[in-house]
Amino acid sequence: MSQLRVLVIDDEWNMRNLLRIYLSNEGFHVTESSNGSEGLKAFRSQTHDVVLLDVMMPDMDGWQVCKKMREIAPVPILMLTARGEVKDKVLGLGIGADDYVVKPVDPEELIARIYALLRRSSHQAHAVVREQKLTFPDLTIYPERRQVVVMNENIDLTQKEYDILQLLAQHPQRTFERDAIVERLWGNDFLGENRVIDTHIKNIREKLQLAGLSYNPIKTVWGIGYKWDDSSYYSLKV
Repeated sequence: MSQLRVLVIDDEWNMRNLLRIYLSNEGFHVTESSNGSEGLKAFRSQTHDVVLLDVMMPDMDGWQVCKKMREIAPVPILMLTARGEVKDKVLGLGIGADDYVVKPVDPEELIARIYALLRRSSHQAHAVVREQKLTFPDLTIYPERRQVVVMNENIDLTQKEYDILQLLAQHPQRTFERDAIVERLWGNDFLGENRVIDTHIKNIREKLQLAGLSYNPIKTVWGIGYKWDDSSYYSLKV
């Protein structure tokens, strides 16, 4: 079994050193970066299984780095923060972070959350192998490749945006409550508010529309949640 690779991005040397010790003792290969720009360079140049990303950094904060990373690859991102406010967690999760750990870091909790992210990512990747593609008017989803194509053009989605899109598309006409979507994507350890789903849905709709999709397949079920419904396409064609 190959050694799992972790990218640690934090401007505090003491914190990086502490994390390196925790992770190395667990058998991870650790790459360290002291700021956001350096971390992005390492992220682009090497393959990593998970990223530990500090929120408060001088040159580029963790939210900016997270957003840029989500434009590159769907690697699980765990935010490190001294902030415990729900609004900060919702902001991070809304732009693509997968989980949070509040400083000072408890080593057992940190390792447990990393393994939970890795299991979740692996489960989501393997659960859809039997489904080669999901086809809708002007829209095709390839689960094995985690690829979305609109009008023969690839659409760049964050990991969570893709997961939501695929979940809804695999169950047409089924209404999912926000809490149900959160539980499937983040598990029971999610600490934020379920309204983070609304942000992801808004981003998905905007990207599909910008790509030229003439209808909105994700319908809002007021007071409940969302469902997949491509019937509006056929109404447009009448």
